[in-house]
Amino acid sequence: MVQWCGNPAAADGPYYVEWTIDEEIVWGRNASPAALTRPRVSSEGSQVCLRGRLVLEMDGVAVLELAGSQILLDTAGPLPTETDGTWVELHFERDHVTVYPYEL
Repeated sequence: MVQWCGNPAAADGPYYVEWTIDEEIVWGRNASPAALTRPRVSSEGSQVCLRGRLVLEMDGVAVLELAGSQILLDTAGPLPTETDGTWVELHFERDHVTVYPYEL
């Protein structure tokens, strides 16, 4: 689904991971309101779809809350303020998303 940046031989099993998305969020292009209000990670053709709750921080940082995890997002510009706290879907090309394992 996405690029695994850990030991390839150890890819199976449960991990804590850090998501890296190498693409800016643009509302209406790769970010849109979600029809369903439950988390989702899926692939659709060459794209990865992430569904979660969008949080806009006071300092302009955008965060996707996804099933208890937080993914920091780079934005091309300010996102609409009315999207704060709403469920959104983000779509990226598969090669723009990487997952790094880490230990707590």
